[in-house]
Amino acid sequence: MDISIVIVNYNVKHFLEQCLHSVEKALRNIRGEIFVVDNNSVDGSAHLIREKFPKVRFIQNTENVGFSKANNQAINQSKGEYILLLNPDTVVEEDTFEQLIAFMNEHKEAGGLGVKMIDGKGVFLPESKRGLPTPWVAFYKMFGLSKLFPQSRKFGKYHLSYLDKEKIQEVDVLAGAFMLLRKSVLDKTGLLDETFFMYGEDIDLSYRIQLAGYKNYYYPHTTIIHYKGESTKKGSLNYVKVFYNAMIIFARKHFPGSKAGIFSLFIHLAIYFRALLSASKRILTKVYLPLLDALIIFAGFWLITPFWEQFQFSSPGYYPPEFMQIVVPAYILIFLLSILFSGGYTKPLSLFKVGRGVLWGLITILLAYSLVDEQYRFSRALILLGTAWTGTVLMVVRLIGSWLKISDFRLSNQRIRKIAIVGHSNEAKRVQRLLEETRIKSQLAGFIALDNTDKGQNYMGELSQLEEIIRINRIDEIVFCAENISSAAIIRAMLDLSRLDIDYKIAPPESSSIIGSNSIHTAGDLYVVNLNAISKAGNRRKKRLLDLTAALLFLLLSPVGLWCYSQKVNFFANIFRVLFGNKTWIGYTADAETENNLPKLKTGVLTPADMFPEITIDQEKAMRLNRLYAKDYNVFSDMELLAKAWKKLDR
Repeated sequence: MDISIVIVNYNVKHFLEQCLHSVEKALRNIRGEIFVVDNNSVDGSAHLIREKFPKVRFIQNTENVGFSKANNQAINQSKGEYILLLNPDTVVEEDTFEQLIAFMNEHKEAGGLGVKMIDGKGVFLPESKRGLPTPWVAFYKMFGLSKLFPQSRKFGKYHLSYLDKEKIQEVDVLAGAFMLLRKSVLDKTGLLDETFFMYGEDIDLSYRIQLAGYKNYYYPHTTIIHYKGESTKKGSLNYVKVFYNAMIIFARKHFPGSKAGIFSLFIHLAIYFRALLSASKRILTKVYLPLLDALIIFAGFWLITPFWEQFQFSSPGYYPPEFMQIVVPAYILIFLLSILFSGGYTKPLSLFKVGRGVLWGLITILLAYSLVDEQYRFSRALILLGTAWTGTVLMVVRLIGSWLKISDFRLSNQRIRKIAIVGHSNEAKRVQRLLEETRIKSQLAGFIALDNTDKGQNYMGELSQLEEIIRINRIDEIVFCAENISSAAIIRAMLDLSRLDIDYKIAPPESSSIIGSNSIHTAGDLYVVNLNAISKAGNRRKKRLLDLTAALLFLLLSPVGLWCYSQKVNFFANIFRVLFGNKTWIGYTADAETENNLPKLKTGVLTPADMFPEITIDQEKAMRLNRLYAKDYNVFSDMELLAKAWKKLDR
């Protein structure tokens, strides 16, 4: 056996599918085996492997055992002369394995090998080659000196940025996303250190390979795509802690006492510094737009009120100070909550949802106005004028922010993206249908043929003319049909056009997903057939709003409704459990063993099965009802179920 490929998967099913397609193509001319170790994914990865990749040796863990232990599980069963540790969010070229095995056979001193990696826009990933993170190297990296002076041999050691990325180089550290290892060397060094749960294990093993007298090489004559960020979200505070704590483990293991202490100090300073930045950024990201809106609304009432006092009563100061101090803040809170529940703060922003939220706010304020005591009813005219100001200025501010290309003000109704599909007629049309089913806002500019033998209707040219086609037709995005075009050709095209501002996607054969990535700093983008899943943020908000509204209504009607229930305590308890978010009015059918790949829901007072009291619901039917409820959610169905099964609310 020439090579054993080991892929550890955790909730990246669609990326895993694309990765395995590329790996199987790359194994056609050599003897190899593929292991997939799944760390208790809940996205249907196990079903995908069993259905589409029966030849894969599948190891399914019942818990997330971490990256190191999962890799070791497969390595212990492997038979290949070489072991490749490969991330699931990667795409390899068809001759990648052949080239690397040939290189390793010629260089017996090589213990490990890494390759040139690019992101989903064809941009080189600097972690393709790295130096050993000694205390000072880590310090230069953590505090930005390596980024300021990339060509410096002193400051640029972390990513060896002063070395030519197009030449074979001896390096210290291999990237865990693609790490080719000689099995006989692993027998001497030992496998991955399971003390590292995630991150740091690649640095540790690379260093142990060098300590054993072998070399690590960077090999740029083959390139892989790495959709950086898919397996883990690297902007999170948890990532910062896990990554830097892994560095501390490495330092204590390999550096002498004083060096380890200095390194640990640097790391802790970096953790606190990054944690502060991360927490501040998260808070500001969530609250600064609502705060800006609150200031705008307050400013509107502050400007409009004296004008109205002068116009209507010829008396500035007609309204008491309590109006601006108490009533207007109450109006602001109602407007902000209405916009929130309308989805007006969901990105990309929607002017329609903002306007809808303002309208909901107006209705709520007018209802409250009609119910409060006379002394708190100041002016309907001011409410209407304030609402007009709020709706107009909030939309104008968002339009200006979008025009200035501020990312947080990006609007969902911006210019429709022009997409071109590269592939043969049948597959290109299948991908076109798939794009239509995903409901993304796009316009098909046309098809691009692989050569002059396969041109049909709406074909704009050939793959060799790709750059010219993009420029003339103002294409925003290219979708490659992996059924027809090799991974190598896709990667070459991405590298050649990496200077252009264009996005790329790859459509795996016989798949319902289209995969890509738009930035080195973002996780991969994924187009899938769009069902109205309950996991969508908008549906979550609607469901919670219905829960709260229904609970308050039941509480208001309880003096009368209470006598309709035999379990009166349960009825009251359910109202308050729903109000405090411990339960939901409609959840999954409790008698069914809920599938792992369904979105999590609170325990329901009612279930979809209550819609059909006349039918005996067995295990299979209950599971089907759960799947339908989760994957095609409709808030009106919840309302219908509440109306039909209200007598069961005392469970």
